[in-house]
Amino acid sequence: MLGEKGDQIMVMAKVKKVENRIRETEGFNVVIKWGGKDVRSDFKGIPQYNDYKRMAKKNMTVMEWKKRRFYPKYPGYDVDILDGNDSVCQGNTKLESVRDSYSEE
Repeated sequence: MLGEKGDQIMVMAKVKKVENRIRETEGFNVVIKWGGKDVRSDFKGIPQYNDYKRMAKKNMTVMEWKKRRFYPKYPGYDVDILDGNDSVCQGNTKLESVRDSYSEE
């Protein structure tokens, strides 16, 4: 979004909307954190997750995704990636495994 002088304006979103957008784009659930604690889903004041139109590659690890896609956009925040059982995934887990855990019944 551009302002009157052509400068970019950052549109802020609610945490729940960002978490939902990550799920839609990446194929897994996340919990956004600040200072080690979950951020309330109705908190508004973080950038939207709209830089990516495609999910990250399946051979990327959880930690690589955090370093490449999450931390640069949300400095100071942390994020847990959840598997299909809502368990926190370890950093060396491949995103393919995370995504596959949602389809297992």
